[in-house]
Amino acid sequence: MLPADPWQPATAVSGLGWCFFAAQGRRQVVILGKVQWGRTELRVEPTGLLVLVGLFSVAVNLLLLTGPVYMLQVYDRVLTSRSQPTLVALSVLAAGLFAAMGLVEHARGRILARLGAALQSRIEARVLSAAQTRLARQPEDAAARIALQDLDAVQRLWTSPVMAHVFDLPWCPLFLAILFAFGAPLGWLALAGAMVLWGLAVLTRSATSAASNSANLNHLRAEAQVAEMLRQAEGLRGLGMTGPASLRWKDRRRAALTALMRAADRAAAIAALSRILRMVLQSAMLGLGALLVLEGALSAGAMVAGSVLLGRSLQPVEQVIAHWHLIIRGQEAYRRLSALLASTPPAQDRSPLPRPAPRLEVQGLTIVPPGGDTPVLRSVTFRLEPGQSLGVLGPSGAGKSSLARALAGAWPAAAGTVRLDGATPDQFGPDGYGRLIGYVPQRLHLFEGTVADNIARLDLVPAPGAIISAAHRAGAHDMILRLPLGYDTPVSAQGGPLSGGQTQLIGLARALYGDPVVLVLDEPHANLDAAGQQALEEALLTHRAGGGIVILFAHQVAQVQGCDLLMMLDQGRVHALGPREAVLQQTLRPALPGLRAIAPGAGA
Repeated sequence: MLPADPWQPATAVSGLGWCFFAAQGRRQVVILGKVQWGRTELRVEPTGLLVLVGLFSVAVNLLLLTGPVYMLQVYDRVLTSRSQPTLVALSVLAAGLFAAMGLVEHARGRILARLGAALQSRIEARVLSAAQTRLARQPEDAAARIALQDLDAVQRLWTSPVMAHVFDLPWCPLFLAILFAFGAPLGWLALAGAMVLWGLAVLTRSATSAASNSANLNHLRAEAQVAEMLRQAEGLRGLGMTGPASLRWKDRRRAALTALMRAADRAAAIAALSRILRMVLQSAMLGLGALLVLEGALSAGAMVAGSVLLGRSLQPVEQVIAHWHLIIRGQEAYRRLSALLASTPPAQDRSPLPRPAPRLEVQGLTIVPPGGDTPVLRSVTFRLEPGQSLGVLGPSGAGKSSLARALAGAWPAAAGTVRLDGATPDQFGPDGYGRLIGYVPQRLHLFEGTVADNIARLDLVPAPGAIISAAHRAGAHDMILRLPLGYDTPVSAQGGPLSGGQTQLIGLARALYGDPVVLVLDEPHANLDAAGQQALEEALLTHRAGGGIVILFAHQVAQVQGCDLLMMLDQGRVHALGPREAVLQQTLRPALPGLRAIAPGAGA
């Protein structure tokens, strides 16, 4: 009898994955996660170790016969012959076989643990990349947010004792066959008991599935909410929102715990019933065996051995039922990971391109925000040559930040193209395009690490000279030296000991690190004092003097005075585009509704 599939394929993706266990002669093969995208990403490697686990399972289950055979020989041979040497020889042999079984089982457990660790180590970077890609498209995707936790769940399943019992399940028919060899009544009793236990396993799944799914869903929501609360701790406290936010979090936690307890109660009840059933079956096996002994159809040794064999044949089923929550958790994690990896293929290796010339061409660019279906930017077209700068003005919600994200490669284009020296962003590779762009987002965040780490864009082996050069050009060097540890001052995602202006200058230095071709600056004047704004203007002039391109997004005309070209955005459309003075003269007329595009090919 084959075990129930602990990881069923995800129904959301046709033919996405499957798992089966098959006994073939003296080996057992387990295949996990066949993902039909040109490669099997969730399989366990190396397969040689997996085959070794199967061979060890053969040895363990054959050695499990030591106890029944020993009892059979003691009752039917030693007691009748009253031979002490035979008893000693059998006992020594049994002790040696039990010791060998313990060693083999220990080795099997260690290999399973290492297979799980190898799976996690091999695929974790791919899972992280897929999660980042998915979140860039769908920021609220819960499965992507917990992808690494799902990988941990699959790894824990491989290292848990239940996996060894799963490998033992295909050997239940062998023990049942031996019981049939002892006597047909014993075999039929064992088969009936096994079928009842399998029914309990199916009942466990149906009784706990809905509650487990509800618990997982509420747990994910609670985790997402508490993460947001921790990020916004300062604002929550300042606005007196800590109490209400905590109550909302507690409600979701309570819902998750209630569903979890409901699933646990049902699983515990069925597990207790399965244990009682196994004990009843063993007693019934002993009683039936005694009846057959009285009728002369069975020996006393076979009676005792049959009772032990029944326990051995039912133990894997009972253990699978007892650890059903691990299987359910692993199954759900496997489904989500399979769907995530299948929907987010790995980035293709690209031939390295030479450093592009600073020529940026945007043609018919339309942007739909991740997770949305309505364009926030429509048909934007312009071209910039080396040394040119473009100022982008418009009211809040006009689409300025959306355009900045698209130019930086953070948001994909729904239509149209962005080309840097003729190449699209994806042709430069996953990080290649980003290294050519100096991007300061509207909401600037630093990363856990030091000031130097943040300026160097988290490079593992940064060039100290490049870090200091970027800080000098951003006008941040003197400010950094005044920090407690200078460039080694630790900062957090919220900025740590830095003020808003200091954080902004470090963000500008990060954008300038590595001598990017294009600077995309979304409201870089925010939080800057007069000295900071002067440093910003000087940095932009220096970048343009070196042939670089500057695209500056702002709210005020005064902030784009140094730009050659000006674009006016409103409601996601370009209302004016051309030389700065011409656009300002046009848009400063009283008839603002009559704004029109000036020199649509400006910059061409």
